[in-house]
Amino acid sequence: MSQDSVNPPQKIKPTAVFMLSDPSHFIAQGFGSGLSPIMPGTAGTLFGWIAFNVLSHRWPTVFTEAHWAWIIVLGFLLGIVVCDRTGRAMGVSDHGSMVWDEIIAMWLVLLFIMPASFSTQCWAFFWFRVFDMTKPPPIAYFDQHIKGGFGVMWDDIVAAFYTLLLFAVWRLI
Repeated sequence: MSQDSVNPPQKIKPTAVFMLSDPSHFIAQGFGSGLSPIMPGTAGTLFGWIAFNVLSHRWPTVFTEAHWAWIIVLGFLLGIVVCDRTGRAMGVSDHGSMVWDEIIAMWLVLLFIMPASFSTQCWAFFWFRVFDMTKPPPIAYFDQHIKGGFGVMWDDIVAAFYTLLLFAVWRLI
């Protein structure tokens, strides 16, 4: 029997001290955006949206579409590790303060809709949040049955796919 099954980790309240205690927590909690007392997932998504635009406009030759694709793939893989580690430390596999999954998923949405007007980006933000919060099938299934870092990351990627599918249908109409 493992030590974790004898003494499972206690649920830890997300604080700046906890977040800064480990680089994994800092990343998983979206550089602090996940510590928002109100709708941390939305705060993380908003951080992702702003970061994508700031980086893309400030350094367009560095943050090209190809580079963003690699950043998103590597960010997804990193997210599996840091969200798993942070979830274990917090005693909750998918704690609401872990928003790296929302950040990566929002970057994926933005990569595929760019260039886009501010209004279009607002709709992308809105629909991603709707799909992430309501978790239509199979998102709810993944959320409930796939645990650990991969599960944390995967359900948001599916919500991003739903958002992109909605945009593809919208553009066809």
